[in-house]
Amino acid sequence: MSDPHLTVVDHPLVQHKLTLMRDKETSTAVFRQLLREISQLLAYEITRELEMTTKRIETPMQEMDAPTLAGRKLALISILRAGNGLLDGMLELIPSARVGFVGLYRDEETLEPVQYYFKVPDAMGDRLVIAVDPMLATGNSSVAAIDLLKEAGATNIRFLCLLAAPEGIARMKEAHPDVPIVTAAVDARLNEVGYIVPGLGDAGDRMFGTK
Repeated sequence: MSDPHLTVVDHPLVQHKLTLMRDKETSTAVFRQLLREISQLLAYEITRELEMTTKRIETPMQEMDAPTLAGRKLALISILRAGNGLLDGMLELIPSARVGFVGLYRDEETLEPVQYYFKVPDAMGDRLVIAVDPMLATGNSSVAAIDLLKEAGATNIRFLCLLAAPEGIARMKEAHPDVPIVTAAVDARLNEVGYIVPGLGDAGDRMFGTK
């Protein structure tokens, strides 16, 4: 897409798996497996521009200067709890990544996010930091999570989600215009209680089988 702040991954496999995840008849086990699979496809896209260098190796045929990742290991940050579903699949693709967690809940009176847990790797300023959360709805918790990551020293941050609402995209772009968003789809709107429509329901509930 032409917007440098937003990339919608329209790959056929991503879109097919997302349709299966939207279906309310899809079981918890299948939903969880699909989330793992789609997270790897999205991770492929969001890591497309990782910094590279070369190292000298010897193949069975000859020596060569072969491409390899440069710099410190990247950091994957799960916004709890639903972010863990994306995290699991991404770690299969990038097993050497460092991992952090941001725990936020919404105060039902003020509707503002409240932090209850924060643990991230060291040297955040030297790492590519990818924050993951399946749903970018109002954007309030995502903005709060990015605020915390920047306070911890992160300067190169990307945000990965499964679904985004226009309201959440606008909120993130206003608060953190330097943080690109990668998503599988931009849905129509939020409903009166802040759920993405048509969406797929509560990602955490569907992933963990809770209500």
